[in-house]
Amino acid sequence: MTEQAIILPRPQKATKQQNWLQLYGSAPALAIAEYALSIDSLTLAVTQSTADALRLETELQFYVGGRLPVFHIPDWETLPYDHFSPHQDIISQRLEVLHTLPHLKQGILVAPISTLIQRLPPPDFFQQHVFLIKTGEQKSIEQLREQLTESGYRHVSRVTEHGEFAVRGSLIDLYPMASVNPYRLDFFDDEIDSIRTFDPESQRGDDAVEHIRLLPAHEFPFDEAGIKQFRKRFRECFDGLSKESILYRDVSQGVVPAGIEYYLPLFFERLGTLADHLPKDTHHIRFHGWEEALNKAWQQIGERYEQWRHDIERPILPPHMLYLPPEHFQETFTSKFIELYREQPSNDLSEQISKQAYPTCQPPSLPTQSKAEAPLHHLTTFIQSFPGRTLLVAESAGRREALLDMLQEENVKPTFVNNWPAFLSSDSPLCITQAMLEEGLLLEEQIAVISESQLFGKQVRQSRRRYKATPDANAIIANLTDLEIGSPVVHIDHGVGRYQGMTTIDIDGMEAEFLTLVYKGDDKLYVPVSSLHVISRYTGSSPENAPLHKLGSEQWQTVKRKTAEKVRDVAAELLDV
Repeated sequence: MTEQAIILPRPQKATKQQNWLQLYGSAPALAIAEYALSIDSLTLAVTQSTADALRLETELQFYVGGRLPVFHIPDWETLPYDHFSPHQDIISQRLEVLHTLPHLKQGILVAPISTLIQRLPPPDFFQQHVFLIKTGEQKSIEQLREQLTESGYRHVSRVTEHGEFAVRGSLIDLYPMASVNPYRLDFFDDEIDSIRTFDPESQRGDDAVEHIRLLPAHEFPFDEAGIKQFRKRFRECFDGLSKESILYRDVSQGVVPAGIEYYLPLFFERLGTLADHLPKDTHHIRFHGWEEALNKAWQQIGERYEQWRHDIERPILPPHMLYLPPEHFQETFTSKFIELYREQPSNDLSEQISKQAYPTCQPPSLPTQSKAEAPLHHLTTFIQSFPGRTLLVAESAGRREALLDMLQEENVKPTFVNNWPAFLSSDSPLCITQAMLEEGLLLEEQIAVISESQLFGKQVRQSRRRYKATPDANAIIANLTDLEIGSPVVHIDHGVGRYQGMTTIDIDGMEAEFLTLVYKGDDKLYVPVSSLHVISRYTGSSPENAPLHKLGSEQWQTVKRKTAEKVRDVAAELLDV
């Protein structure tokens, strides 16, 4: 059991259903962290939405302070029955968690309710499809190439993301799923001579390692046996439709079509759920509102099924094959759980369920007044009047220094601490640290945690997101560097075309470089290098089958409009509109 400082009342262990009440701000994360630190098993925290899960994960990282592992298993972040696949980084994260869970003795797993109702590959899938690659191993380049292909890895000219590999002479560059770094394998005849991490931007090798673990590139087997199983099950489920289905033909030819994840049951005799991957003694915590979120998710699945079920070229599976129906949820996931309320519930709770009320209050708003003589007047007044200790949390080193300068002008000097545990060990009444924390907390007359949003409002986080969304010139160039003649690319206004190289054109006596794209009907589009931000690599699951749009047609605008509608659907779901 991990040593720790407990500042909240210690709750009973979840041997029966309990309610935790009056947890404001980021106090839910603190309560979950302290509970998880007090038990010798895994704690599963279930949120209503993906946005809530991401926020909770960040808050838990702060309050755990490295004393326990914190994992997050997202859903696919696509709408049910979508015709495109999840991002490879999402699949990578999910595979890492599913592979790690059976061996986890203590820690916290965060999951939105949408992940819990997804059917998943059974645990033995990882026992059969995970292998090690070792330095000194007798294996030829061709043998490893075949093994990577069977594991679903995509052969590319330059490795940039999870699930890709490239062969260059006696070298294989490889980006394993769930790996922080890509690796470069150097072969000497039929032996792996060395394995080193490398930087995909500079292409330079780095640290040597003895072995790497290779997880499959997908949540389903795509070797010969997996394809055979898919074909058999497809014919059973969609009698007589195999000839009309492009998806069936693609899989039969060894091509991974976009959106194949929604045919997951066809690759297995039997699927599992997250419950099958959890240790038997896992403790369950759910945020209040989980039942409403469960029913809402199931309703959306049903609506999407009715919308897409009549397409004979792409027939879809019934919801119960892909998702766990609400009536089976409680029997699959334990009925002994803690229900967590962010505030005091307005209605009376059952007297049969034990309750734990926490001494937390709504974190105060202490807005900075930039034009005032003392911009931090609200903050300094609070610090002087609050009888307990205060921790200020800045989201970056630069913002921490800016806040320190402002405090210095008002003769306030906080002590810097590395993290939350260091703050608890400190005797200083006022401290400052650097961490991502959306909202602070207030423990009555004990501890106040003040986040940037309490001082500067929500625009701090929004402005950072806008900055990240701005195209970076170096990133654009790196993204396009490995394009080959004929590679599919996407123009933001004209859709998917094919790259035809660089062209120099004389304009009014001045030469300028242009990217040449060709579209359907052999129409050409010349894009000036100053406008490279409107071009990106095609990232579909199978570049060989990428569409070729026609310049000036409505086809691309229709795709963009439908995508925008899907984005709005996802946004509405995240915002619980």
